[in-house]
Amino acid sequence: MPLSENGEDEGDSLDEEDQEIVRQVGIQIPRAADNEVDIETREEGDCFRQWRQMYRDNRGVHRGMGRVQANPPASLLATDSEDSEYLHLADLEADEDGSSTTGRASTQERNAVDTMASQCADSPAISAEVDSQSSYPELEGLEARYGAMGPPENGYGKRSREDFENESNPREAATNDAEAHPEEASSDDDIGPALPSGAPKKKRRKLPYEKLYINALPSSQRYSKSLMHKDQLAFVTMTPFTDFLITSSVDGVVKFWKKVSIGIEAVKEFSAHAGEIASVSVSQDGRSFATAGADHTIKIFDVINFDLLAIIQLESAPRSICYVHKRGASLPLLAVTEEAGRSIKIYDGRGEQQESLNILSNLHRAPVTAMAYNSEFDCVLSADESGTMEYWRPGGSYEKPNNVWEYKSSTDLFEFKKAKSTPTSIVISPSSTQFATFSFPDRRVRVFDFASGKLYRSYDESIATITEMQQAGTALQNLEDVEFGRRLAVEREIENPVLQNKINVVFDESSHFILYGSLLGIKVINTLTNRVVKVFGKDEPFRSLNLALYQGQPQKKGVVTVSMAASANPLLQEAEERDPMLVTTGSGKIRFYIFTNEEEISRSTRDVQNEKPKHLNARPQLEARPAETGTAAIIHTTYGDIHIRLFPEAAPKAVENFVTHSTSGYYNNTIFHRIIRKFMIQCGDPLGDGTGGESIWGKEFEDEFSTLKHDKPYTVSMANAGPNTNGSQFFITTEKTPWL
Repeated sequence: MPLSENGEDEGDSLDEEDQEIVRQVGIQIPRAADNEVDIETREEGDCFRQWRQMYRDNRGVHRGMGRVQANPPASLLATDSEDSEYLHLADLEADEDGSSTTGRASTQERNAVDTMASQCADSPAISAEVDSQSSYPELEGLEARYGAMGPPENGYGKRSREDFENESNPREAATNDAEAHPEEASSDDDIGPALPSGAPKKKRRKLPYEKLYINALPSSQRYSKSLMHKDQLAFVTMTPFTDFLITSSVDGVVKFWKKVSIGIEAVKEFSAHAGEIASVSVSQDGRSFATAGADHTIKIFDVINFDLLAIIQLESAPRSICYVHKRGASLPLLAVTEEAGRSIKIYDGRGEQQESLNILSNLHRAPVTAMAYNSEFDCVLSADESGTMEYWRPGGSYEKPNNVWEYKSSTDLFEFKKAKSTPTSIVISPSSTQFATFSFPDRRVRVFDFASGKLYRSYDESIATITEMQQAGTALQNLEDVEFGRRLAVEREIENPVLQNKINVVFDESSHFILYGSLLGIKVINTLTNRVVKVFGKDEPFRSLNLALYQGQPQKKGVVTVSMAASANPLLQEAEERDPMLVTTGSGKIRFYIFTNEEEISRSTRDVQNEKPKHLNARPQLEARPAETGTAAIIHTTYGDIHIRLFPEAAPKAVENFVTHSTSGYYNNTIFHRIIRKFMIQCGDPLGDGTGGESIWGKEFEDEFSTLKHDKPYTVSMANAGPNTNGSQFFITTEKTPWL
């Protein structure tokens, strides 16, 4: 019978497709007396076409769905009661073998059939009845597809309340349908542009030139060399602009190392403190370095000349120190906090004054644990044990500068208060736009924007999180149970308050990457993309604590002209090459470890034995000989003679050493290699640079103490690098030095 567009009959019989619809769906079409198809009205044609279109779009869904029958009961079209005799036979459910059993169909299935029947409700020729052959879960999607069709153009058919609501707000209805059935949201029958099937994919952040930044880091993931101290390492510091590496150990020893074209070279060693070193700091210009010790002293060093400049005597043990002046400042400033007090004292960074220049007593209400200076903002950031962080200017009124956040309530600086944690280290990025912290006991690395104080990134390195990731198999590296247990035991040791301030975070030169030690090694994290891009030392037998990073060009000339840069000079190109170096300490280790670009690494030779054994004499004992002594001596200099009085009864070994060297000509043509105004002059080194000289016994000899004091100028004493390290050098004070 193919139907024309106006619903009239175009033939005497159904075509093959329509016959398939009649056979599969079970449509019973009224026939005339001559048994011909009796579809003459537009309404009947429209309904039939709807059934035909629904069959085509959901071929297979309609199989056995129901049987169309003339003149359904009126209650069928207006009610949804459980007593419905026709459409609600969809309550029959099918078993796995295809047979049907009596059950209750879902509301969606029942509503789907009701909707289709209501669309042909007013046609006397077509209605629907569902037989009891089977039920189909696919019916759940028919309501979403055809439930909002509404009546035909001529207005026949009954509509539900939902139909009227969807007609009044078609966009909302389409959106809800698309969300409920995204697989059927797009259809050939839809008119107009289709709604998006889902939320657009989030674009992954990408850091431009990321590979160049990563190539500026050391390429080897294994350390290429390790060097020793006599005791456990505490801090490693790389000085900016001057390219010195300074290492400090818990026994108070400070060593200077100079960065050369490849690797480092030892320069000088100081026994700076009688006890443990609590904190260290380097100035913005890299020319001054200070250490704070448990012996209540602060030692200030000249980095370029690797020399001890001054000693500041404190009333109590210091906890944290920080240089708080810009590069090239006429008056260097050093901020010092106390172990038990909450005040911050400002000292002369040159050490020329023993008294503090200012005291900030109302800034914090708890002992200050860490400080960092931002030269771009001329601002100091300090944190105390209660988790409070403060911004303040190192001069004038010592108040918060105006070029940062206005109200603290608009920042995220209260994160530590909320977490009940204490920042133990603070570091400013090279760009001065961010700062990073490490805190205990939550073991979190946090990165903040400096100007706004907003939290930018946070990384959880707590033991609980590490254990969960290991058990779930989502860790960066899955370790064997024995190895994981060993590393976890080391992690628990780090919670010791003595080690907490030894852990730090460092930025690379681009300020886009942060590096810090973890259970799995030294992580390198891109803070923009929030991804771990590299891990150093993941298979090494130490847990990294304190880090220092060098990314400079050790052979670069001071001035490079345009013509030099444009030339093909191989020597100039070699001078422009980078030699990146990452230095780290290890938990409980007496070595510091260096990561470089060196790929061919020998495990048998990379650990250098650069320290003498403690209890082994360098030379055999000399034969006993009569001691040379005296009570007076004259030093002849180019500026005149210096008369010295000796006290062999108070310092027999020192006098014997001095007299023997003098009579043998050991001191001839030596210079005063170290002169500190208003402090002392030092000589006795045949090399003339403060690194040479030895005693008459060929080894260092012990200190000798007596009632003699440095309570007046022009006192002579042996110079050494720490307790019991006397050689040939001696010094003469020019002022009272009662602290010696």
